[in-house]
Amino acid sequence: MAISLVKNQTLSLQKSDGGALTEVSLGLGWDAAAKKGGFFSRGGGSIDLDASAILLDASKNVIDSVWFGNLKSADGSIQHSGDNLTGDGDGDDEKIQVDLTRVHPQVQTIVLVVTSYQGQTFDKVANVFARVVDISGGRTTEVVRYDLSDTGTKTGSVIAKLARSGSGWSITALGNPANGKTAKDLVSDAQAVA
Repeated sequence: MAISLVKNQTLSLQKSDGGALTEVSLGLGWDAAAKKGGFFSRGGGSIDLDASAILLDASKNVIDSVWFGNLKSADGSIQHSGDNLTGDGDGDDEKIQVDLTRVHPQVQTIVLVVTSYQGQTFDKVANVFARVVDISGGRTTEVVRYDLSDTGTKTGSVIAKLARSGSGWSITALGNPANGKTAKDLVSDAQAVA
């Protein structure tokens, strides 16, 4: 059973047997908020949110970033599923798969951010969540889920960070509102939490 994190809570990424997770999928899902008015509430239209990963070293310098314009990290350890332009459908709308055993040793923190490419604010979005799924050895077990509820009128959010912790990794839920259309716009926000 997945653990639901709350803002600023940190959890070590471990399997149920206590071993460190080796491969994870960072999933992001959302829906357009219903429009108010009229006899029935209508769907809010399509929303183009973009999940991105910003990779930082111990000095908070950007080593790499993975986003819809750069689907794979230079070392090949991180792969983006591609851009979902609407948020339609159930489950993860965008995924970033990470082979934690192959992440370059210089990378100390991976910051997961989400931005609204078309500039729609998060008050137009509903049911936003981020989750970590263990995909080691063909598994698909949800480990952690973080529901973002307080994102307001910003166009981005620093959702969570993965940080090296001993011989493994930990995740910290953040949900810090920010403004930006792409990952590049949220670099300083990512550095502030690393």
